Amino acid sequence: MRTVLRYLAMLVGAVLLAAALGALVPRPLWPAAMAEGEGTRRILVLKNPIHTDIAVPLDDGVRRRFAFLVDAGLPMDTPEARYIVFGWGGRAFYLETPTWSQLKAAPVLKALTLDASVMHVDVAGTIKELHPDVASFDIDEAHFAALLDYIAASFRQGSDGPMAIGNAGYSAFDRFYEANGHFNALVGCNTWTAAGLRVAGIRTGWWNPLPVSLWWSMGLYN
Repeated sequence: MRTVLRYLAMLVGAVLLAAALGALVPRPLWPAAMAEGEGTRRILVLKNPIHTDIAVPLDDGVRRRFAFLVDAGLPMDTPEARYIVFGWGGRAFYLETPTWSQLKAAPVLKALTLDASVMHVDVAGTIKELHPDVASFDIDEAHFAALLDYIAASFRQGSDGPMAIGNAGYSAFDRFYEANGHFNALVGCNTWTAAGLRVAGIRTGWWNPLPVSLWWSMGLYN
């Protein structure tokens, strides 16, 4: 038993060390050249203890790009709507754990091993930027367009476009869609967010499996 516990402790230590090193090594290694017109678009990164999302400001162009969300009934045209919030994650955990009180063993096991993935889309009003769980970045139009391309490519396409998941959602302001890729403990929601930020011209750590490591790297290199 002691041997098992020792190996388990070594494994946990190795993962934590890898996460720390992943945050300390920048990706890309060298900052990109400053782009003309930089700072015309502000995006937000949102976090909780285990998950991160990307919040994109709503305008007519974004509404047209994601018109299928309007068609699905998301209230993106209301005056109160300011952001559309995108997140990628494990199917079982996302759909079966709307609140921490509903946490179950099976979704956690799938999240730690291998699971299908989904996109979660939420419409938000004003988001307070001066909050420890919110980070803001100003990017140029080209990087903003590239970020929208990255997000759009994460939705799995069916014969009629992105594949909505019926009877799934936490409120009238969010929807779930089938996503491309598979989720596991090494390649999860936070690595999806980090990859999107790099597409947007924002440097992150080399590997950011946790919100805290992603936050460290964003602060270090931007």
